[in-house]
Amino acid sequence: MEIIENTLSVGSRTFRSNFMQLENAVVAFLFEDRVRLGTVAIAMPGLREVAAGRSSVLVGAKYVMVSRALAEKLAAKSGRIAIVSLFTELDEAEALRTYTRLLEKIQLTQPAPNHARGVTTSIGQHV
Repeated sequence: MEIIENTLSVGSRTFRSNFMQLENAVVAFLFEDRVRLGTVAIAMPGLREVAAGRSSVLVGAKYVMVSRALAEKLAAKSGRIAIVSLFTELDEAEALRTYTRLLEKIQLTQPAPNHARGVTTSIGQHV
């Protein structure tokens, strides 16, 4: 499994993301300076209006809304389950702007369609 790191420099501060892409999910660690676990949110992909509110915070009490928003953005971008950990010292509004810019730098590969992976439906048909 490959871990991809992106950085974003704003003034004298450097913001980072470590990103892993799985077949059915993406995982992003967003942080300043050194890698630390922060508030962890998970989001399910969905269609525009349906995607809203399809996220939850798993661990943490700080930056809850920002972590959920970033997870939802990543799920929408990838079309996969997204797990995001956010550890930052920024205020919430600035954290959302900064880490959204960092997520935009992530290059994703598209998942193979279900028929290419040989998925079997619930009635046992191979598609």
